[in-house]
Amino acid sequence: MNFTDKKVSVRRAIAILAKNGIEVEDDEATVIVDFLYLMAKNHKKAGEEKASKPQGEIEL
Repeated sequence: MNFTDKKVSVRRAIAILAKNGIEVEDDEATVIVDFLYLMAKNHKKAGEEKASKPQGEIEL
């Protein structure tokens, strides 16, 4: 899985995690960043689905 428009680099993720007392290596940080981008992508899709329903519609 490759997100080409990443705005958070692996080095930046390592620095942010270290600031919060979490020490990780490059490969671990890569997995974490990929996971967070995947979660954000899925969250965005879920938000679009909710927004597309007409207001006042009752789900059964």
